[in-house]
Amino acid sequence: MYKIRRKKCIAALCVAVQMNLTEEEKKKRVWVKKWREDRNKFGHMPLLNELRLNFPDDFKNYLRMDPDTFKILLNLISPIISKQNTKLRESISAEERLMATLRYLATGRSFEDLKFSTGISSSALCQIIPETCKALYQVLKKEYMKFPSTKEDWCKIATSFKNKWQFINCGGALDGKHIRIVPPPHSGAQYYNYKNFYSIVLLALVNANHEFIFVDVGKNGRHSDGGILEYTDFYDGLMNGHLHLPDNSETDKNLNFVFLGDEAFSLHENFLKPFPQRDLTYEKRIYNYRLSRARNVSENAFGLLSARFRILHTAIHMTNPQNITYVVLAICALHNFLIKRKTLYATLRSFDQEDVLTHELQQGEWRNVTTQLENLETSLQKNVSVAAKTNREKYMEYFNKEGQVPWQDAMLKKGKS
Repeated sequence: MYKIRRKKCIAALCVAVQMNLTEEEKKKRVWVKKWREDRNKFGHMPLLNELRLNFPDDFKNYLRMDPDTFKILLNLISPIISKQNTKLRESISAEERLMATLRYLATGRSFEDLKFSTGISSSALCQIIPETCKALYQVLKKEYMKFPSTKEDWCKIATSFKNKWQFINCGGALDGKHIRIVPPPHSGAQYYNYKNFYSIVLLALVNANHEFIFVDVGKNGRHSDGGILEYTDFYDGLMNGHLHLPDNSETDKNLNFVFLGDEAFSLHENFLKPFPQRDLTYEKRIYNYRLSRARNVSENAFGLLSARFRILHTAIHMTNPQNITYVVLAICALHNFLIKRKTLYATLRSFDQEDVLTHELQQGEWRNVTTQLENLETSLQKNVSVAAKTNREKYMEYFNKEGQVPWQDAMLKKGKS
């Protein structure tokens, strides 16, 4: 009896509240706004269909890929992001979800701004975009961001470095960047870095073709030195011998198989970094030049990534840090996908190119973009093993003798070290 009376009271209260609503308040309580309900008319789909049919260059500029590449990507991801219709409304199609996500990544516009061009509410975009980014990464990483698992895989990468950059036994160039974010609620100074902004760290290993072969995202910006490498699966595999690197008997000149990094990382038997700028001998300057020349692939990869996906020019605003991680992972996977598809996303002019006669680097188009990702903090020199120092000295000796290239002396005279 009590429950019946209680239900009647609640019903009466709801009726009273409804009667007291003003006309303006009643308008705000519509289920779906007309312009969103008719998004096939007012949203960006009619525009994109027109661009796809008659203006493919504009379509590419809008989504950072040509119509054929978009179609391939849509076929790959549709089974994961498609939703069922309900009795109340039709679901947002997989094509609309993917287009809204790609536009968000390409521009960095807020959800409140993006809702007007997509015809999708900001609350729906808050769910759609992270979900689609997660799906993009899951679908693309299997084929387009495959981590080397055998000695043969590593040797293929090393051959590319040797042919393109005359650096032997190289498995990739490692680099890290700060990704700006709006700090999650109640996170305090957890993501506040030494450069006085909030960030997470993107750590990536890049091959000779400017592709990411390993990516780690999400460590908070407070850990801003190269020591962050020690918290990655890549480092664990390197320390425990689980990367299946070629043995010295299988490498050029029986030298250690190595990875390249800058001053932010620590020297290791399988990791090379430059000599400090103080007290540089001529031989050390040669070594630094050759290392910098090969390591340029990582700088170019990050540069193109930032130039193409303008979301990296803003502070990514999502309340869940895991969603930010999915956004960055999706961008890296798309980068590889678009390069391997040989689209206009990346042309020869996009990257730094070496003049065949003078061997001076001609700057790539990505350098015309003013905003670039922030580097990691240079780490303090830790206790380095004798074996690590000896390995670097062996490479220095090789580049100054048997492995020298004809132009390195001239480049040093021009101050390119």
